[in-house]
Amino acid sequence: MARTPTPPPTTILLVRHGVTGTTGKVLPGRAPGLHLSAKGVAQAQRAAERLSELETPPRALYVSPLERTRETAAPIAAALHLRAKTERGLLECDFGDWTGKTLASLSKRPEWRAVQHAPSTFRFPAGASRTEMQLRIWTTLERLAQDHHGETIVVVSHADPIKAAVTYAQGVPLDLFQRTMISTCSISAIVLTSATPLVLSVNNTGSLKELIAS
Repeated sequence: MARTPTPPPTTILLVRHGVTGTTGKVLPGRAPGLHLSAKGVAQAQRAAERLSELETPPRALYVSPLERTRETAAPIAAALHLRAKTERGLLECDFGDWTGKTLASLSKRPEWRAVQHAPSTFRFPAGASRTEMQLRIWTTLERLAQDHHGETIVVVSHADPIKAAVTYAQGVPLDLFQRTMISTCSISAIVLTSATPLVLSVNNTGSLKELIAS
């Protein structure tokens, strides 16, 4: 009996949005109306330039529907000659009642230790759990990979979903995912194969010219 051909892998470049006026100060979550700062706009332009240097150009661009991710994706779309496609599976975690609260005030709550050290055990009040977020982002990436076998794609999302995807690909327990840093406009690269995911780069803010899987 003939063997079913193994589909070629998909390379996924995960881009965090650029800096905003509240980055590092507030938990914005899914609240609308948050835009990139001037620095964030410059970061997004630089990310577009770095992506355009790739030897194999990405074939598709997907973006979370929030303003800060769409604004980050705009120069990338222009540089790569792609249309940014909105994908709700790339959304930020739903922080529920914590949305819009300052990090300084949240860090004083007794639940903060669980958020940092045992995130798999915690559900944001009136919101989602990080376990649900990780399942959502990974399922979304698998679906997009199925549509782009043998290609490279770019997805523009948020720190926590990207962190959750990278750590899942590495086989790192969710309760340790806070040990991974995902900076604004950093680019992390994973390869989805028919066997096991491969992590090529995490939190890259430099050149992507030599981004290859050996």
